[in-house]
Amino acid sequence: MSATAPSRSSPRAGLARPVEAALAAAGLVLAAPVLAVSAAAIAATSGLPVLFRQQRVGRGGHPFTLIKLRTMRASGAGPKVTARNDPRITAVGRFLRRTKLDELPELWNVLRGDMSFVGPRPEVADYVHSESPLWQEVLSVRPGLTDPVTLRLRHEEALLEAVTGDREKYYRETLQPRKLEGYVDYLRRRSWRSDLGVLLATAGAILRPRRADQELERARGGGSRT
Repeated sequence: MSATAPSRSSPRAGLARPVEAALAAAGLVLAAPVLAVSAAAIAATSGLPVLFRQQRVGRGGHPFTLIKLRTMRASGAGPKVTARNDPRITAVGRFLRRTKLDELPELWNVLRGDMSFVGPRPEVADYVHSESPLWQEVLSVRPGLTDPVTLRLRHEEALLEAVTGDREKYYRETLQPRKLEGYVDYLRRRSWRSDLGVLLATAGAILRPRRADQELERARGGGSRT
């Protein structure tokens, strides 16, 4: 991937780290019953382990272990991108992915300082090109649970399902460059207020997905992708 950045400026700070740590700790306590039920459902239907761990690239290019609830077969080797119709996804996993409950363990990553609440989504090392100016800006901050790009592309798995050719090639050459541009655009203008707005919008999209989809379509001008 080749990418060039226009006039570069330092990414701006979002929510303060102590605030994020406190919110992550509170979130883990509140989410504990949901995590317990989800873990039991995973174990009962597809065995152990109940957690999915994968090395991702964090701030400064340093690797860290991302933690999610497991939504695929335990031996689900295959492509690194996942389409909605991926046969590796279990029945319970399909529900967890649709409701985003599989992301709850990432609060531990936020508490540890691997991630922030709002920031670019972390990638596996194979998809990171640290020589790219855009990547250098993205890697100057902690990756996040959500951000405006993630909200706009929250149906990414359905988009990948519609790709008839090489899905990984499509992701590398078409989808990821769009993500990088969106990540950097937000990082250059973010503030703690905008981060809070993204978190509220994310909660709304999870709790009222149909309304969020309608609002997104209106923002796109009736369905054209941006």
